[in-house]
Amino acid sequence: MQALQDVTLELSPHEVVGLIGPNGAGKTTLINLLTGFDRPTSGTIELDGRDVTGWNPPRRAHAGLARTFQHGHVFSELSVRENVELGALGVAGAGEARRRARELLAALDLERHERLPAGTLPHGEQRKVAVARALAARPRYVLMDEPAAGLPESDVEPFAGLIRSVRDRYEAGVLIVDHNMALMMEVSDRIEVLDQGRALARGTPDEIRRNIDVAAAYLGESVMAEDERVRAEDERVVAEDERVRAEDERVVAQDEDA
Repeated sequence: MQALQDVTLELSPHEVVGLIGPNGAGKTTLINLLTGFDRPTSGTIELDGRDVTGWNPPRRAHAGLARTFQHGHVFSELSVRENVELGALGVAGAGEARRRARELLAALDLERHERLPAGTLPHGEQRKVAVARALAARPRYVLMDEPAAGLPESDVEPFAGLIRSVRDRYEAGVLIVDHNMALMMEVSDRIEVLDQGRALARGTPDEIRRNIDVAAAYLGESVMAEDERVRAEDERVVAEDERVRAEDERVVAQDEDA
């Protein structure tokens, strides 16, 4: 059984690419392959023109590739500041790591939490810590695996702003996987769709919204049936309008004859 087959994906700096698809479509597997946590049985992975297929995750991180995980993966007992510093220590010295942490804590509005154990923060703030830690390595590309999972609705819009800032302020390319479709449609410059391990569609958010194959695969047959019902009802209303108009014209014609 192949988790992914014939999938080609490109990510450039300063853009947000959304990766969507049903459960089991292969989204997390693709992120694991790109970041070196899994190895492909065929095909290649390139980073800025270099074949990195055989590189391990730390080497890819040094080359500018960072990721966040589905469940945040903060170090609960360490302070927020220490969590962020750890993200830089793999590529910078201790002094530079502290400087980067201070800068990111300020930029992401985490300064007031910097001395608190990361595990004591609300869920949404822990997600921000995970993003800050990834950015501390100064990556060219950030891969986010369900970063908004479990966020209360009130936190989703601020989190969307955070993702845009990764693209605009830090000029990184962002690949994001999430089941919050409103978030994905809002932050993505373009969207790639996987279904059963294969690429199904790609395009702008508006193009993906209108794609009937995506609706069938991602939203399910019930949505398609509802769309068909609505379309049939619209056609019925149009036909009824035409019948009434024809009847009105007949009555007018009779009045003129009289």
